[in-house]
Amino acid sequence: MIKEKLKILVEMEPRKMIMYPLIVFGIALIIILANYITTGSIVKEGIELQGGSVITLQGVTADPDTIAEKIREETGISVNVEKFTSVTGGGGIRVYIPAGENVDKVKEALKQLFPNVEPQTTVIGPTFGRMVKEQGIKAITYAFIGMAIVVFLFFRVPVPSLTVVFSAFSDMVIAIALMDIFGIELSQATIAALLMLIGYSVDSNILLTTRLLKRKEFTVEEAYYSSLKTGFTMSTTTLGALASLWLFSTAQVIDDIASVLIFGLLADFMNTWILNAGVLRLYITKREGKK
Repeated sequence: MIKEKLKILVEMEPRKMIMYPLIVFGIALIIILANYITTGSIVKEGIELQGGSVITLQGVTADPDTIAEKIREETGISVNVEKFTSVTGGGGIRVYIPAGENVDKVKEALKQLFPNVEPQTTVIGPTFGRMVKEQGIKAITYAFIGMAIVVFLFFRVPVPSLTVVFSAFSDMVIAIALMDIFGIELSQATIAALLMLIGYSVDSNILLTTRLLKRKEFTVEEAYYSSLKTGFTMSTTTLGALASLWLFSTAQVIDDIASVLIFGLLADFMNTWILNAGVLRLYITKREGKK
């Protein structure tokens, strides 16, 4: 039944296939711009990038939201609290305090809540946070440039190459916009997830572009439908694995990585199998019409 549903895409007019993903891309840009105007950043930065302090309490199993609320009531300081589980089976909570806030007041409040647990404090300086942020941005930029060079060298045709690069860029923009909507912070973990998105989006786009440009015995629609079925299987299996990771993980870091990858993969399905396919179908029709 699902394969029959996919035929709707094959029968869709190519210009409409291009238009819908571009509208979504435009909405994503507006969301990011609005976030930048209101907060000064395209996406909320985590404590690893802003700097601040982390207080760890081993063996505490209380609800993180309840603890955060009690600390806010007691000290007036807004903190993030998350549970963690170590590889040895132990666990506890981590309290993230923004830079510039009074760590001692938070520590005192925690001592009142958990008098038998000794808090361990780690300080992340703003300079270190800036350095991590700069290195993360450089890593994404260089990865993107490297990917674009390889794509251009592989296809040596401007329109399909540019579409592959734009699709990867759109995946990241939409993933960042969804991070803004769902309040997921930019951290070392989510930067790594955005880097992984570049690789995954290029894989699916290269599969589609190669099959359509280098087909011989099939029509464009037949080659597209065949690629679409393969791509749908690839995307759903990966999404299933990431959804399981998100559902069963107890670590905020893993939840954030899984969430960003899910956002990106959903965007990638649209950008690859609708936007890129629409551009390629138009491009091939015009190219073969000139022969």
